[in-house]
Amino acid sequence: MVSDMKKRTKEISKSGFREYATLVAELKDRIRSAQVRATRSVNRELIKLYWDIGKAIVERQKKLGWGKSVVEKLAGDLRAAFPDQTGFSPQNLWFMRQFYDELHHYPNLLRLVRELPWGINIAILTKVKDNKEREYYLRAAVTYGWSRAVLTHQIESKLYRREVKAKKTHNFRRLLPPRQARAADQVMKDPYVFDFIHLEPDAKERELELELLRHLRQFLIELGTGFAFVGSQFRLQVGKEEFFLDLLFYHLRLRRFIVIDLKTVSFKPEFAGKMNFYLTAVDEQLRHKEDEPSVGIILCKDKDDVVVEFALRDMHKPLGVARYQVTEKLPKQLAEAFPTAAELKRQLKDVKQ
Repeated sequence: MVSDMKKRTKEISKSGFREYATLVAELKDRIRSAQVRATRSVNRELIKLYWDIGKAIVERQKKLGWGKSVVEKLAGDLRAAFPDQTGFSPQNLWFMRQFYDELHHYPNLLRLVRELPWGINIAILTKVKDNKEREYYLRAAVTYGWSRAVLTHQIESKLYRREVKAKKTHNFRRLLPPRQARAADQVMKDPYVFDFIHLEPDAKERELELELLRHLRQFLIELGTGFAFVGSQFRLQVGKEEFFLDLLFYHLRLRRFIVIDLKTVSFKPEFAGKMNFYLTAVDEQLRHKEDEPSVGIILCKDKDDVVVEFALRDMHKPLGVARYQVTEKLPKQLAEAFPTAAELKRQLKDVKQ
């Protein structure tokens, strides 16, 4: 055995370890690609099966007036016939019925649901009722590969309303070409929901910044796909003075730097002038010739849209203003008056006993 191994190693060394390593890497990529294609193929067949079952139930109910009891009997018979196969519970059969009944008139949605796991489809079907909103979440789940947990969080945080339906305040349309303006508009939300952090009502900007950095993964998820973190308190030197950007990102799809300035108060016009200065410095010192002009986003606790529009009207750099929401901590006196989660758990256990 050992001599055979040495012999094979000797043979590989003759042909070159580099070529062998290249071969292994190529085969691994091909195997992974084949596995992905196989998984997608199996998923498409499963979705088609569930679609056909839902269609059969709907058509029989319309024709014969079948009710709930027949669906429950059907579930029992299918589970008896296929004991090793999951997915034939009464609840899941009702989902299949709803799946077909609510989507068969919408070809745009049909193309998307075939690319997603059943659990993702049902989460969107049951939590979202508007078909345009459903299409938005289906397309995002396909494009970004969201897990069910991430998808559920995005739905519960009303991402569609904050990203698509929100009245956003920025000057992108005036300063950027139409295509770039639309793309920059799409990466903004209003409000941003930072429900993964807790702050005192009178917290300062630095406290907000540190909390966001402490939960950087959730922060990046809320910002959206494409944001690459560059740094916090990023130092710029202009003339003899130093300036520090709260947060600096590079957007991989937009191909531009994005500067985020944090304000724990309502928007004031002077914030826009400061951001305009930052963007000029970033474009002068950091921007490469292949990069698009940098964009600024000022995140405030609140804003008056009319004041923002006036403040941005004569600015020469593309920037927007949005609100953010955090979970505020209870004042210390109130927090001490309420039981902790552990205490509640013990009390519930005592009640049960």
